[in-house]
Amino acid sequence: MKLLRWLLLAVLLVGLAGGGAAWWLAFQPNTPNFEDTRGVLVPRGTDFTVLIDSLQSADVIANPGSFQLFGDLTGWAEQVKPGYYTFEAGATNWDLLDKIRKGLVDPIRVTVPPGVRPGVLAAVLRRDLALDSTAFRQALRNTDLAAELGTDTTHLFGRMRANTFDIYWTQDAAETVRRIHTWYERFWTDEREAKAQALGLTRDEVVTLASIVEWEARLPEERPRVAGVYLNRLLGRTPTGRMPLQADPTVQYALMQQDGGRMRRLLFADYALDHPYNTYKYAGLPPGPINNPSESSIDAVLDNEEHNYLYFVADGSGAHVFSRTLREHNRAAERYRALMRIRRARQAE
Repeated sequence: MKLLRWLLLAVLLVGLAGGGAAWWLAFQPNTPNFEDTRGVLVPRGTDFTVLIDSLQSADVIANPGSFQLFGDLTGWAEQVKPGYYTFEAGATNWDLLDKIRKGLVDPIRVTVPPGVRPGVLAAVLRRDLALDSTAFRQALRNTDLAAELGTDTTHLFGRMRANTFDIYWTQDAAETVRRIHTWYERFWTDEREAKAQALGLTRDEVVTLASIVEWEARLPEERPRVAGVYLNRLLGRTPTGRMPLQADPTVQYALMQQDGGRMRRLLFADYALDHPYNTYKYAGLPPGPINNPSESSIDAVLDNEEHNYLYFVADGSGAHVFSRTLREHNRAAERYRALMRIRRARQAE
């Protein structure tokens, strides 16, 4: 009788020990102490061993052995889903692996830079989201996708709103374009829409002009004034009516399109380049935007400064000198050219 009691006690203790071990394996915190959150990227095709290495490299797990054992015992080691995952300190093996096996991915903060061309944004998305650059550029050239979003492929990139957004790593190129475009649509409030209509411009025309302002005016405070000059010319707010835009950035863009993307100093001969984006040769706006303008540049067009300026030229400091007449402008331009000659001579020395 006494032996039986001892046997029952032994079985009970083993059961309690086993249960305690199981509880420890599943629910004991298995992270270092850290503030905020830490993230790990799990590419497609990642197996459990590589996952453990990634979690260790990101300093997310403290005890890889217990994580390995928990994954093997539960069978969850075979259920790894790709994506980007973030965790807080104090997460257990259950918390960690349950999230990954269910594919409960977290978004990645991505900053879309303003005033760039498709290749630059494609490189940013490749770096931050591991998104295939070629696939992204193909999505921007997809006529069906552009039509779905209410535009065409000439204007679609201009709608890639420059800001910081949350984007899911598992999204493909077309989904990424759609997601960024959603934020572009949110930017166009009823008030902004009314301002565009008051100018007699469509959204795409506003963005096209804003892309020129973005490239031309590096100082945000100058953008409404620069936009005012272009609108004076475009809308005929001059003593002689409409004028060509004659925007240097459009010539630079045309040259880059022709020369494979290289930027260089403009020469007098370049202004005669026969290209649809050359606003010295073709009147009105170019066929589409030359970059994805910032919100500041778009608002500069919508809230442009009303004045009588028709010309402007760089002053050598990053700002511009604005003129009402061609004679004033020519004098300012000559001062700038003289300053550049002096600077080039000093550089040569």
